[in-house]
Amino acid sequence: MLIRADVQSRLDAFEVRRLPLEDGMRAASVMVVMAPHGERRGVWLTRRPARMNRHAAQFALPGGRLDAGETHHEAGLRELHEEMGIALGADAILGDLDDYRTRSGFVMTPTVAWMDDEVDPAPNPDEVEHVFLIDLEELAHAEPLFESIPESERPVMSLPLIGRRIHAPTAAVLFQFAAVALRDEPVRVAAYDQPLFAWR
Repeated sequence: MLIRADVQSRLDAFEVRRLPLEDGMRAASVMVVMAPHGERRGVWLTRRPARMNRHAAQFALPGGRLDAGETHHEAGLRELHEEMGIALGADAILGDLDDYRTRSGFVMTPTVAWMDDEVDPAPNPDEVEHVFLIDLEELAHAEPLFESIPESERPVMSLPLIGRRIHAPTAAVLFQFAAVALRDEPVRVAAYDQPLFAWR
């Protein structure tokens, strides 16, 4: 059974790759929260409302852009509370994954957090239409899918999860999390692109 110390040691040993903010890119943070559910654990995934101006109806991890003066950890915890009604302290953070440059203009920093207590999220309907809990066992064994598009030399990546196809950038973060934190494999995902609908 996976315990906090296992994940902590794997993230501590992982050499995170940071990316500079170039060409008007903005900093953003997303949270991969390892939440208990009965005898098992999963990570939360949200679907954004269809009425939103940006990334409408897309799957996303809790998170968003950094406010002035915030660290990416502070922003991730704030966004988790604003979107999901989940309040975690800095002591819940286990570590980070690689920065990922999105086609929509962000350098996204993923942070992994651990929850001890089982709670029901209280999603903000303005930002979250639905919350899914992806079981860690399903995530650990999800095989990525790749497709080519004429607009990019990089393969577009997705993961088959919860009966759907989750695309990069979210899929890229989840795939690296599964590799590093669950399987102890130092996988990189910067070479994977996103579908055209995520470029806007």
